[in-house]
Amino acid sequence: MTSTTRISRLTAIWTLIGLVLLTVNLRAAITGVTPLLGDLRESLGLSGVEVSVLTTLPVLCLGIFAALAPSLARRLGTEVAITGSLVLITAGIVLRIVPAQPALFAGTILAGAGIAMGNVLTPAVIKNVFPRRLGALTGMAMMLMAGSGAIAAALAVPLNDAGGWRLALAVWAVPSLLAALAWIPLTRKTANATERPSPHARTSTEGSLLRVPLAWYVALFMGLASLMFYVLMSWLPEIMRAQGYAPATAGMMVSVMMIIGIPLGLLVPMAAARMRDQRPLVLAVAVTMVVGLGGLIAAPHAGWLWVTVLGLGTGSAFPLAFTLLSLRSATPSVAARMSGMAQTGGYLLAGAGPLVVGVLHTTTGGWNVPLGLMLALVVPEIVFGLLAARPSFVHSNPADPERLAASTSPAVSTPEDVPTASR
Repeated sequence: MTSTTRISRLTAIWTLIGLVLLTVNLRAAITGVTPLLGDLRESLGLSGVEVSVLTTLPVLCLGIFAALAPSLARRLGTEVAITGSLVLITAGIVLRIVPAQPALFAGTILAGAGIAMGNVLTPAVIKNVFPRRLGALTGMAMMLMAGSGAIAAALAVPLNDAGGWRLALAVWAVPSLLAALAWIPLTRKTANATERPSPHARTSTEGSLLRVPLAWYVALFMGLASLMFYVLMSWLPEIMRAQGYAPATAGMMVSVMMIIGIPLGLLVPMAAARMRDQRPLVLAVAVTMVVGLGGLIAAPHAGWLWVTVLGLGTGSAFPLAFTLLSLRSATPSVAARMSGMAQTGGYLLAGAGPLVVGVLHTTTGGWNVPLGLMLALVVPEIVFGLLAARPSFVHSNPADPERLAASTSPAVSTPEDVPTASR
């Protein structure tokens, strides 16, 4: 997408429809697999190591392929790149239903690559076409991602019981194919648009954002927030089972944690976009994570209480980090580039989290040391979050130092060309 203004109302409505269809396909192909691991292991003869690789592979793909999205969007156009990402998701889902191990892993990589590209380009689309609805539409995207992920996880076992694991996986190819078809008209309607940057930003798009400290702060905050979520999603059932909870109850705790995040995915971005300074939200996230993780260590018998608190923390942290990608970007192209940078580093960091925690558990024979490590990681999460949440822009030219000026905060600026918060 290349124009922040002067697109037709019909194009804006169609883009909104496409955005909805895109975001509902950015989690289901991942979360719908975990409940089927037992059947996949039995049917395809997967070893324990292969199952571990299968669960880690999607997160690693989100990191590895996120780096490619901004470059592809610049060369092909954002709409073409998004359409391609949805085709990859569809192809990956279809390939996974072939009853062979290579097909399962190859399909997972294809779907992960498509999801990574969609993740990266979503903030750029929102900032470009709907700059004055940034908070509301980022919240909508977060809510749809969380909701579709929860639905996919909940339907996996019933679909498996009804028609086997191949049906349970294949069903998600339908919405991804519909989304791809919906984006095809947009590849033509906005082909001739041109980006009009913020008056507070340089027009140069050259140079690496790796030289911009603020981009690193956002990336590290997103990475640590993602790490916390994926570690808890992967190991919380085992942690609670070790405390005497029944397997079904322990599994339900993860579902509850994810469900709590659904409304927060809408509310947190809307609140963040209306605030000039998002540091109070970062502090609130830190408090909930400290209380939740500390509670699991000190009083694990009150598991439901801590799971609820952790649901508030993890359900707020990632939407906040995702919103900061847009709030801290001066133009849609910078939003795409920073999104690629943040999600590459963030998901690679998050992918290592479950593995490190699993090794610590095996080494120590308990969960207090792994939980203590996660509690310690809240400190850098809060530090980088506070630095990322200060009012400022990431500029397209890294040679131009980021300028911290309250009057140019993207959440409160009002000139026509400056992206503003939802009203």
